[in-house]
Amino acid sequence: MTMAISKGSTGATFILLGFSEYPQLQMPLFLIFLTIYTVTVLGNLGMIVIIKINPKLHTPMYYFLSHLSFVDFCYSTAVTPKLLENLVVEDRTVSFTACIMQFFFACIFVVTETFMLAVMAYDRFVAVCNPLLYVVVMSQKLCSLLVGTSYSWGIVCSLTLTYFLLKLSFRGNSIINNFVCEHAAIVSVSCSDPYISQKIILVSATFNEVSSLMIILTSYVFIFITVMKMPSTGGRHKAFSTCASHLTAITIFHGTILFLYCVPDSKSSWLMVKVASVFYTVVIPMLNPLIYSFRNKDVKETVKKLINIEFSF
Repeated sequence: MTMAISKGSTGATFILLGFSEYPQLQMPLFLIFLTIYTVTVLGNLGMIVIIKINPKLHTPMYYFLSHLSFVDFCYSTAVTPKLLENLVVEDRTVSFTACIMQFFFACIFVVTETFMLAVMAYDRFVAVCNPLLYVVVMSQKLCSLLVGTSYSWGIVCSLTLTYFLLKLSFRGNSIINNFVCEHAAIVSVSCSDPYISQKIILVSATFNEVSSLMIILTSYVFIFITVMKMPSTGGRHKAFSTCASHLTAITIFHGTILFLYCVPDSKSSWLMVKVASVFYTVVIPMLNPLIYSFRNKDVKETVKKLINIEFSF
């Protein structure tokens, strides 16, 4: 990495424009994003603690959820602090190394989350379609393997994409019309031909999105068929309710990513790209713990107990 940087991009810096074209909104946006980040940190770390201290939640589903919360916390922390800083300072420059590192870590966690949601869909498939074999199939060994594979693939994808970014050349101060060092924005200010890097991320992103969605859709097709065969309305309602939170999280996450895929690459669409990027890098990590806690009786009971213990002191 060091050789690649020194060869093509020594002294290169980037200027993250963010939302600087709206100076009157800088402070309101800072307060909004600070609130969102605070809720994100408390919500996701709180979810991890709740799952850890409540024995009722020591199940495969909550094991995956605790890792999803960890990924959301890390993902938001890789992006939001720099966004907040750029809303209150005039100098929005960031070094080449810092920009690449932000991309590297953000890429790890977004790819990991993509497959973590797919793993959770498989978990729901086993729980609904094979309830008697659930504990046997979703063993601790398999759960650890699925989580480890999600993290490992995220690291592999990020290392690959970062390597090809480092092969590009950058000179002087380059303006990035975004609040985050994402791939398209970095590539757009390169002095060398980005063809290979663009093709690599196209193949990688397409594979990750299609393969994860195939796992999710296949799982939920079988879940739907199984649920519709259930004789009782109560049984169907209970089965659907166990999947509702996960379906909501999937719809928001993949819906935003697919929307970004469909936005045309033009100057007029940059604001739309920024807003959508804010949603999936800043807002979604906040929403996931809220979605799972509001719809879950065990989580809500644990929160109430913690609040009662706090007030009893």
